Amino acid sequence: MSTEYRNFLALSYEELEELNLAAKADRMNRVSIDEIREKRLKYLADEKRIKAVTVVFSDLEGRLHLLDYDKKFLLGAYENLTFDGSSIRGFTAQKESDLRLGIDWTAFYWVPADVFGTGKVLVFGTVIDKDGTPYSGDLRGVLGSYSDKLYKEKKYTLNAANEIEGFLFAGRDAEKRYHETGTFEFINTGGYYHVLPLDPLRQFIDTAAEVQRAMGFQNEKDHPEVAPSQFEINYGYGEVVAAADQIQLYKLLTRQIANNMGYTASFLPKPVVGVNGSGMHTNVSISEGKTNLFWDPKGQEMLSGFGWDFIDRVLTSALDICLILNPSVNAYRRLDPHFEAPNQIKASATDRGSMVRVPIGNSRSMRVEVRSVAPDANPYLTLYSIFKTGIDGPKSEIDNLRQAKRYLPDHIQPAIDFFKDSKWISTILGEDVQGRFVELKQAAANRSPSELGTIVKGSEVQFHHEVYNQSLWNQF
Repeated sequence: MSTEYRNFLALSYEELEELNLAAKADRMNRVSIDEIREKRLKYLADEKRIKAVTVVFSDLEGRLHLLDYDKKFLLGAYENLTFDGSSIRGFTAQKESDLRLGIDWTAFYWVPADVFGTGKVLVFGTVIDKDGTPYSGDLRGVLGSYSDKLYKEKKYTLNAANEIEGFLFAGRDAEKRYHETGTFEFINTGGYYHVLPLDPLRQFIDTAAEVQRAMGFQNEKDHPEVAPSQFEINYGYGEVVAAADQIQLYKLLTRQIANNMGYTASFLPKPVVGVNGSGMHTNVSISEGKTNLFWDPKGQEMLSGFGWDFIDRVLTSALDICLILNPSVNAYRRLDPHFEAPNQIKASATDRGSMVRVPIGNSRSMRVEVRSVAPDANPYLTLYSIFKTGIDGPKSEIDNLRQAKRYLPDHIQPAIDFFKDSKWISTILGEDVQGRFVELKQAAANRSPSELGTIVKGSEVQFHHEVYNQSLWNQF
């Protein structure tokens, strides 16, 4: 179809970066929501080249859902957007299906036209129940409420940055076809940091990094990872909800860029046996004003007593939250000690087999790194559970808790059992959400062999929550 008479928004990457960094600054500086909303509504009304607003939200397992609203419709109806929650796995039952979408105007992004389409901007939504209250299954809303409460009561700002590893495989839809092919094909075997400048993996990483930069991610470094065809593109710290949003955008844009290039970007934790799996090392800290509460130059490893208490509480509830951090059948292949797997329930400054690591830091960068997180974990649920547990969770009286000989499960079924029986989980999520999450995980476990074995089974990919569609699940 001819585009001769169309005049849709398609900004340069430099313009996009400038706009997104300004919006990011507003969000970081906690500019009033009313002020930001009015600014965004005026922009949408004045900018004639925008045809649609993409509103995104996440389900209980962390799948990102996208709805495009005609801009003119949205301007008149943004306070009354409804959708069918019964069609979203883990959300409402069919008999109580109507849910509403609120717009988080602080989480507004200008997006590259070559990746997201021309004439579009993107904004994150919040899910609202029929009675107008925040929906309990929307963990983005739960995380935001918890973060706001801590800021209001204690002036705490929760900070996070995630190192998200993934694989780039040959062909489009490689995951969806795995139960037929039984294999993933590498597009590169260069290894850690080592790849030719115009190798397909390097071109993919470069393209994704450019898009991230344009979207205000404030990149730090990027490189091929240890395993063949594996990548990691790092970016800066952010306030906890913004950090979780960036995880969702990172996975979305890398998948689309890979698709554009004829490849598949995969965030399965261990898609290929015999090489390192993919993790999502989660770095967290808490600040009060400009003071990093995890920093103490006289503390053990220069971590404050507050920081060590945070670690102790996470270690105490490690088995309770394991299913949150490792939510798929495939994730338990990654917890293999032969490949630097962080499966030991302990803390260390040096041992990369520890669930929690204390990296070298200073007054600005001191942090705690939770290494056992898989890249397919729901980022909102993950960050909420880590912060909530580290700040408010119980603390065990186990001798030498930080170096005790304890291990994370090597299969999803015991992780489900720990989660299901946990009083701490029912406290922080409520019994309803706890039960729904168990049902989703148990359904996937039941469709897979009771033992992982030495090869990746078609079922653990076919029924994986990030690959899921009705057509594949109906083939069980």
